Amino acid sequence: MSDQPDYRSTVFLPETDFPMRAGLPAREPDWLARWERIGIYDRLRETVGDRTPFILHDGPPYANGHLHIGHALNKVLKDMVVRSQQMMGRDARYVPGWDCHGLPIEWKIEEQYRQKGLDKDAVDVVEFRQECRRFADEWIDVQRAEFKRLGITGKWDDPYLTMDYHAEAVIAAEFMKLVMNGALYQGSKPVMWSPVEKTALAEAEVEYHDHTSHTIWVRFRPVDGALDGASVVIWTTTPWTIPQNRAVAFNPGISYGLYRVTSASENSTAQQDETIVLADPLAESVMQAAKVEEFERLRDVSAEELGALTLAHPFRGVDGANGEWDYDVPMLPGDHVTDEAGTGFVHTAPSHGDDDYQLGLKHGLKMTYNVEPDGSYRPDLPIFGGEAIIQADGKDGPANVSVIKNLAWAGALLAKGKIKHSYPHSWRSKAPLIYRNTAQWFAAIDKPLGDGMNEYGQTIRARALTSIDKLVRWTPKTGRNRIHSMIENRPDWVLSRQRAWGVPLTAFVKKGVKPDAEDFLLRDSRVNDRITAAFEADGADAWYRPGFKAEMLDGIVNPDDYDQVMDVLDVWFDSGSTHAFVIRDRKDGAPDGIADLYLEGTDQHRGWFHSSLLQASATKGRAPYRGVLTHGFTLDEKGMKMSKSLGNTVAPQQVIDQYGADILRLWVAQSDYTADLRIGPEILKGTADGYRRLRNTLRFMLGNLAGFSDAERVAPEDMPELEQWVLHRLAQLDHRVRQGYDAYDFQGVFQTLFQFATVDLSAFYFDIRKDALYCDAPDSLRRRSARTLLDLLFHRLVTWLAPILPFTMEDVWLSRFPSEDDSVHLHDFPVTPADWLNEPLVAKWDRIRRARRVVTAALEVKRTDKTIGASLEAAPVVHAEDADTLAALRSVDFADLCIVSDIVLTGDPAPSEAFRMADAPGIGVVFEEAEGEKCQRCWKILPDVGTHSHPGVCARCDKALSDA
Repeated sequence: MSDQPDYRSTVFLPETDFPMRAGLPAREPDWLARWERIGIYDRLRETVGDRTPFILHDGPPYANGHLHIGHALNKVLKDMVVRSQQMMGRDARYVPGWDCHGLPIEWKIEEQYRQKGLDKDAVDVVEFRQECRRFADEWIDVQRAEFKRLGITGKWDDPYLTMDYHAEAVIAAEFMKLVMNGALYQGSKPVMWSPVEKTALAEAEVEYHDHTSHTIWVRFRPVDGALDGASVVIWTTTPWTIPQNRAVAFNPGISYGLYRVTSASENSTAQQDETIVLADPLAESVMQAAKVEEFERLRDVSAEELGALTLAHPFRGVDGANGEWDYDVPMLPGDHVTDEAGTGFVHTAPSHGDDDYQLGLKHGLKMTYNVEPDGSYRPDLPIFGGEAIIQADGKDGPANVSVIKNLAWAGALLAKGKIKHSYPHSWRSKAPLIYRNTAQWFAAIDKPLGDGMNEYGQTIRARALTSIDKLVRWTPKTGRNRIHSMIENRPDWVLSRQRAWGVPLTAFVKKGVKPDAEDFLLRDSRVNDRITAAFEADGADAWYRPGFKAEMLDGIVNPDDYDQVMDVLDVWFDSGSTHAFVIRDRKDGAPDGIADLYLEGTDQHRGWFHSSLLQASATKGRAPYRGVLTHGFTLDEKGMKMSKSLGNTVAPQQVIDQYGADILRLWVAQSDYTADLRIGPEILKGTADGYRRLRNTLRFMLGNLAGFSDAERVAPEDMPELEQWVLHRLAQLDHRVRQGYDAYDFQGVFQTLFQFATVDLSAFYFDIRKDALYCDAPDSLRRRSARTLLDLLFHRLVTWLAPILPFTMEDVWLSRFPSEDDSVHLHDFPVTPADWLNEPLVAKWDRIRRARRVVTAALEVKRTDKTIGASLEAAPVVHAEDADTLAALRSVDFADLCIVSDIVLTGDPAPSEAFRMADAPGIGVVFEEAEGEKCQRCWKILPDVGTHSHPGVCARCDKALSDA
């Protein structure tokens, strides 16, 4: 055989510079630089034509640290939305933004001051605010670079910042709409308060952690000897609130009884023969806690009896109290009282709980002001003055223990213990919170507004609930129920914070006038306009400059008659207002100020989605979004919450350094983002393996398209059936891909395309057509059809995958179409003709593929037992009992499809030794070896090899060589 010609150079092997190894970590920065150089985002905006805008409004991350994996998940999802909407024919605009005000930044600056021995309160407030601004600016630059490294497209050179002067002016203007429409009021009521941070917190700033609390059972005795002096027993996990008690609540629907202690253990605080009133379902648990060994129920106690009782405060008449607690404590009915835990009676301190406050409001209970901003009792409170409930370091102060001891000395303590339960903490300082009564500014969500907008309701709550049900598409649909219940049950919105870094509550109040008076708040559009103009020019710092009040009120009212409010707005009002200064006011916004999509984590049902909905309902009359998409949280591979202390965090940069950003993006696409997502080394390794399989498919296409031109293009109707079958699949996929991207189902899109690329293409079509692509003559219909189809495949697969893998698809695109200023991201998904769909053909090819699976499985058996080395050594006999199947097999080159040198088709029943498969009844395969010689060019074994002008080749290869 040494004198045989070498035909290797005559075979059309794939040619491409597209590397087998991606090298993403090193190469991705070059594509980022290229995209910036050619200005892709702006070029797309310049060529919008009559495209319909699509606006994904960015929920602003907080500018105070490096990105974590949750940030990456969020921004990658947003980028997939924006890129896919753009490539489906929309004008998809994305303006990234940052939340810049608020306590976390202020807290960091305070920490720096403390380290330097400086007193924040001694520093000029504007100077302090400028420090906060500089801190935010530095982190914005850091985070912007980290986001861009993920391949996120957007208007990075002109993001929105809540601390921009225009933003601050609009936030103030939106707040002043509440002043004008009557939603704003000042109220004294209990709010979630952080003693460590010395400010009120919004619900979205609260997180719940396990906490061990003192728990006590306390006797309240009747003042007039009613019920023969029997005590009403309450139970509470906040002993420190007892000095603020103003009532005891009961539920008329609960069964109560009068109980007598007949025997108690030595260390019990219960007294022999004492009588107490308890809810019947809870009596036994109370007696157990009090270490009562035996007790008896004497009789029923009716709701009428309870309602007629007047109790004494437990500290009434105690030494050192100076009469502080010498007041009557009424018994009041309340639906919030249950018999699930405790005693069936609820100690009521209206200044320290919402249920308590509402009950106090209904019955005119007096509010107390015993707790200072730092979480300590007021200095002049008898017995407990100055004692801390929560200390500056976030740990429990002595107040709880002190109250318990004094209850014991007063003979009021029936029992005590400790309980581990879920308790509110600040999500910033991580310290426990308390409910504290303070004067705060609120937006009334059930008050009819005087703004004339009533299409969706007269109140903030009504407008929000109408928006949820009628105006917003929720993805997943469960998001609707979550936010609906939150809005339905929430209290008024606490807008004020007692801090320095933020947009001030731009309001003036009349001196000497009560908050509920009509003229308490100054409502004047001229003043509002002056404030807005001042903020546009100098930012919110203008509010703090000397003489600002006089400047704003001069010529309108007497400045001396008014006080300037110095609280700052809840930062959720800032971010809730972004629809106004981003979507409404920017040129790349929307005329109606409504976004097509808000996309954040599920925690934002009580955060940004929530505050934006309330804010826009108050000032705009409806939700600022048409769609809301929520994603889950990131967990480690075992499903554990990520924690630095556990060492199970995965930093985005760590993944990028090892694998590249496209692998991180692919992890997002492969995950069900509607649930919590797991990530870790093994998961990323699997993701990278899948990526390599896909990359090989793309590389095969590129290699076999080398030199392709329109001159060899074949019309679809002239192609062989195999190519027409693939065209049918492309038409199907076009519909599924567009439908999937429109539904934000990235997992479904990728799985569909990955399955198609690896199964339909690599394992089927490419496997079959390799022979034609490598060995057919260049002008043969089969080879030209295959290359035409590869071109059609290329344009679709590469663009369909570009929103998910922007770096890799750019690499693929430029490998075929090198250009200084082109990019795959400047192109839309190609239009795929509907007439490529061919259901009859698919039905026929389903039969063919089923039979092919039996043949390939039969050959695999022979390859495994070393009968053959390659499938081309076989010439099997295929028995097809079904006439339609046999006809289908005879209508195509079935040997070519099975990658064998020859094949015999027969309708005869298969012999017993034939290979069969359960899922392909009626098909049997009998193995036979191919007869003839091996073609030295295509490696098929055929009888005619060696009988042609070119030695050692078959007829097909001889013709190809002759035509060359």
